[in-house]
Amino acid sequence: MIGIIIIGDEILSGRRPDQHLKKAIELLSERGMALSWVRYVGDDPDRITADLRYAVDSGDVVFSFGGIGATPDDHTRACAARAMGLDLTLHPQAREHILARCLEMAEQAGEPFDEASADTLRRLQMGFFPVGAEIIPNPYNRIPGFSLLGRVHFVPGFPVMAWPMMAWALDERHADLHGQGRLLEKSVVVYGALESVLTPLMLDIEACYAPIKVFSLPCVSHPVHGSHIELGVKGEGAALESAFTCLHDGLIKLGASLGPISVR
Repeated sequence: MIGIIIIGDEILSGRRPDQHLKKAIELLSERGMALSWVRYVGDDPDRITADLRYAVDSGDVVFSFGGIGATPDDHTRACAARAMGLDLTLHPQAREHILARCLEMAEQAGEPFDEASADTLRRLQMGFFPVGAEIIPNPYNRIPGFSLLGRVHFVPGFPVMAWPMMAWALDERHADLHGQGRLLEKSVVVYGALESVLTPLMLDIEACYAPIKVFSLPCVSHPVHGSHIELGVKGEGAALESAFTCLHDGLIKLGASLGPISVR
């Protein structure tokens, strides 16, 4: 399974809208993969540590967004180390990338580069990762993210950096999972029906066609279909078609008024 953790008080307070969930789903879908779970957490070190410990223990591929900078409200690197019982240490490759970025910035400003300056040392803090981490390259400004256990990945909160870094990790470290997680969906619009009436049919289909899943999405104010239920099945292969045929036939037997069929 694949999960994401989105970190930051600014998300929970509404100061910044979350953009990562939608984009993560898109990046996964492009590779035939699907998201299994998501967690939101503020800038509370104990809660971040607990969620990262869950990620480590889950065995899932997990992407953590945010909190890997070096300001006082950036706790993710330290929390990742706590979650795994590891020390933080300056990663040698991260050090090289950060120093290269500092040199670029000095040259652009027409200033001499001082590797021992307080500003450079502060930036190097962003390269302190839990022992054994692997870096995730950052094509935007060279300040890397990192991976633990080959499957728990830490990227910045900035979309312009985070999204290409997630894409890189999916392609470079999880190519074997491409095409293995995305389920097809086939559904039909049902007018004027109650979910309570449709539930027995849904239960019968799930019992007969497991692991096919049935879903029901009621809507009360659709601009085209008005009040309706989108009723469908999701799964793989021939079983999906068989389950949908059973669903469709069952709805007809119930006298349901049906609208368009969609596949996604």
